[in-house]
Amino acid sequence: MKTMDKMYDLVLMIVPALIVFAGMFFFLKLFFENETKRRMIEMKSNVRELVTPIQLQAYERMVLLLERISPYQLIVRVNKNGWSSRHFHVELIAAIRSEFEHNLSQQIYMTPAAWDQIVSAKEETIKIVNIASMKVAENSPSTELAQAIIDVTSSLKKTPTALAIEFVKREVAQKF
Repeated sequence: MKTMDKMYDLVLMIVPALIVFAGMFFFLKLFFENETKRRMIEMKSNVRELVTPIQLQAYERMVLLLERISPYQLIVRVNKNGWSSRHFHVELIAAIRSEFEHNLSQQIYMTPAAWDQIVSAKEETIKIVNIASMKVAENSPSTELAQAIIDVTSSLKKTPTALAIEFVKREVAQKF
């Protein structure tokens, strides 16, 4: 009987200990899960604080890119006296591509829709230059190509770059 009493006493000690252990285990598990979630939220918040200025800077750089590749700005910035329209055409396309390639990395901070608008504006601006270049002789002065670009651009309701800038501004206003 003594062994039975000892077993019974042992069970009476082990069962409550197991219940306390199980309760503590679940509480600690819940605590650590919540702590992990809290730290993840805090880390994301810190990342957001670091990334937001970089994103804004990327949008600013894209607006600058769009301004620099707008047809009117290109004509003023790229044209040199004495160039033929063919040479001017080549230089305009090179300037657009160079500006764009210089800012390619900014796409990681932008939405796909904004980036698509920028790519579209670049391509449409190249089309404007190409269409205008078909209207003038290759050996004519660069001023004739400049005038043809202005004529093609003025026939549009808005330039592709202006449309893209409006899109980027709206997106920035919504995001920030």
